[in-house]
Amino acid sequence: MGRLDGRIAIITGAGSGQGAAEARLFAREGARVVVTDLDETAAGKVAGEIGDSALALHHDVSDEASWAAVVAETLRRFGRIDILVNSAGIYAQGRFQDTDAAMLDRFYRINVLGTFLGMRSVGDAMIRQGGGAIVNVSSGAALITFKNTFAYSASKWMVRGMGKLAAVDLAGDGIRVNTIFPGAIDTPMLAVNPPEYLETLRSMIPAGRLGTAEDVAEVALFLASDAASYLYGAEISVCGGAAA
Repeated sequence: MGRLDGRIAIITGAGSGQGAAEARLFAREGARVVVTDLDETAAGKVAGEIGDSALALHHDVSDEASWAAVVAETLRRFGRIDILVNSAGIYAQGRFQDTDAAMLDRFYRINVLGTFLGMRSVGDAMIRQGGGAIVNVSSGAALITFKNTFAYSASKWMVRGMGKLAAVDLAGDGIRVNTIFPGAIDTPMLAVNPPEYLETLRSMIPAGRLGTAEDVAEVALFLASDAASYLYGAEISVCGGAAA
């Protein structure tokens, strides 16, 4: 018996990195997984690896109509939505002085608005069926302050706040909202940084290594499963002790 047998899960940003690891793990634990990504080819590749229990969909998380299409197709194919993992996001370095309105808006639209639209779009379906689980992915940058990450860190702080607020508002509807805070995770998103920066990050981690996408996926699985049935508004840092 899998921990997610019979569940239907939408996982955004699942064409690579943490989202892809979550999709694979959820499917192994019995879920049918809707793999969404702006890169439809990447999403299709992950879904193809998983097999018949996965569906790949093109998805712009910053667009309300795109969310409506994903939710409608999921309900048409599977009849319900039990789990949402808001894993899609963007990252780039940039000091406050170098951040303009356009850059801040780009991080807002993908990291913040994308997370909000996800929660809002699945909410009605989850309420009708009696509940569900939403897992938001923030960042360790919303727990401790890093230089030169102004737009990224600010957006992830807002994801943190939204998770707390939504958890309280939706608890009475049987919807659990919880948040993961990944630290330095060895994914393509982190790999854009120069090697010396990655080494600095590694030196800050008591566990002595970068995290893996699978480390994050295991926590997402726990929060999506019945094992976390009394967790509402929880915050779990997956950082090897860096934020301890």
